[in-house]
Amino acid sequence: MKQDVIYITGHQHPDTDSIAAAIGYAFFKRANGIKAVPCRLGKIGTETKYLLDRFGFEVPMLLEDARVKMSEIEIDDPVTIHPEKTIYDAIQLMHETGRKTCGVVDDQDRVVGMLTLNDIGLVAISDTEDSEKLLEDISPENINTAIGGRIVYRAPDRHIRGRVSVIAMTKKDPAIHDVEGKIVIAGDDPDSQKHLIEMGAGMLILVRTDSLREDVLEAAKKMGCSILFSGHKTMNTSRYTYFAPPVSKIMSTKVVKFYANELAEDVGTKMMQTRYHAYPIVDENDRIVGCASRFHIMNSKNKKIILVDHNEFSQSVRAIEKAEVLEVIDHHRINDFSTKRPVAFRNEIIGSTATIVATMFRENQIPIPQNLAGLLLGAILSDTLKFQSPTTTEKDIRTANILAAIADLDIDEFASDMFSVGADIKGKTIKELLNQDIKFFDIENCRTMVSQVIISKFSALVGMQDEIQSVLDEFTMKKELDLCLMAFTSILDNGSIFFISGEKTGWALETFPNQDEEMHSIQRGVLSRKSQIVPMLTATIQKYS
Repeated sequence: MKQDVIYITGHQHPDTDSIAAAIGYAFFKRANGIKAVPCRLGKIGTETKYLLDRFGFEVPMLLEDARVKMSEIEIDDPVTIHPEKTIYDAIQLMHETGRKTCGVVDDQDRVVGMLTLNDIGLVAISDTEDSEKLLEDISPENINTAIGGRIVYRAPDRHIRGRVSVIAMTKKDPAIHDVEGKIVIAGDDPDSQKHLIEMGAGMLILVRTDSLREDVLEAAKKMGCSILFSGHKTMNTSRYTYFAPPVSKIMSTKVVKFYANELAEDVGTKMMQTRYHAYPIVDENDRIVGCASRFHIMNSKNKKIILVDHNEFSQSVRAIEKAEVLEVIDHHRINDFSTKRPVAFRNEIIGSTATIVATMFRENQIPIPQNLAGLLLGAILSDTLKFQSPTTTEKDIRTANILAAIADLDIDEFASDMFSVGADIKGKTIKELLNQDIKFFDIENCRTMVSQVIISKFSALVGMQDEIQSVLDEFTMKKELDLCLMAFTSILDNGSIFFISGEKTGWALETFPNQDEEMHSIQRGVLSRKSQIVPMLTATIQKYS
């Protein structure tokens, strides 16, 4: 079942800890027989990409919405037919599949119409005039398909009026009426057959016989009358003849279709505005991929999600409040979090979510693969700034050492490699730096954003200050923020430099004051957004709120 999948995701603007925790915990779940998929909510950074490539992991899938798309729910496999196939073919197809509806598709599987049993039923009870229109200029091949027979002679194209006459043949001369251009069902009397042809029959269908006299065939060739042997007796031949027209003549061309990438709840709303039994589901190229009804929508459920490295809905996937949140594994503050059902919630005062995930492997005696150990180690070193962040605990350090042993890595060398990649801002625009690790907060109704950029040394910012401030100001206005901070953090220089924008800039300057005559002073020892920047900022905001 598609919807048995559990999606494990970190926060928006994912960092290394967020991605590694999702990958690690998804592996943990699969080791326990649970179908779990790691996800991301945005573009990954350079450091994360480096670690994924180094340890052989694919970038997790992008999760765009907690609600399910049509492609993510159980729908019926497509039952399709070409518009030139006969109504009889459609009847057989529906009988074999048990469906009451089928899609009519062209050579590229693009939907051009829909056909229902009701459409076919109308053919069976339609009046003579409608039947004539359907059978007008019908081909011998179509008739042959419907009656399960054999074409004896196919005449060059000839106008068929569409009327069907059943002539009860005897050895005596029949009473012949107007048969000009008609489809005539006749018996095994060769003389009568020849006479019908000479009277201008458009097509001759013979029942209860499998032979044809030579002079009858010659007359057919002379008059341009196709001859077929039927695989049925007279009554069934007559019935099945009316199912010979192509489905293009009775299909509905006003098709209500939906795309596979549409949200199921939106599709359900649109379905309520129509009365069709089933609807084609198509891909972006209009090729049919399935068929859905209200039943499928009613039985669909939104995604099952596990949150890692965050618990605030404002930082999570779109429409998270509509998802079935199963678990939370986090090391941040708890805020704006509520669920309709109880959830497993593990929140520890610790430096990295990866530390918690690695601990759960050990608690459950599940071996950690070498490459996963390396990835989790990288996440711990990233989130704790190689144990220099004040959020670092002894448990982080102890877990990192265990993972280093499993991955056969020297922590100092590995950290140097990792930070040299992640802290390199050359070739990146200010907008890219701003968005690579960004979090939004609502602090006492003060709409706040804090972006953190790890750099090697503060000297890398020389000549960039004006552009940084300009980009930040533009971002603040676009997002309608009250306060916007961009923190450049250097491990080697042991601190952070802040760029600030928004109406509440004064509050941030009070929290992180500049030295005399300096625009952007180094805030020594301020390294952690979670345990230092946000709590310090919150204290100031609360003072004025």
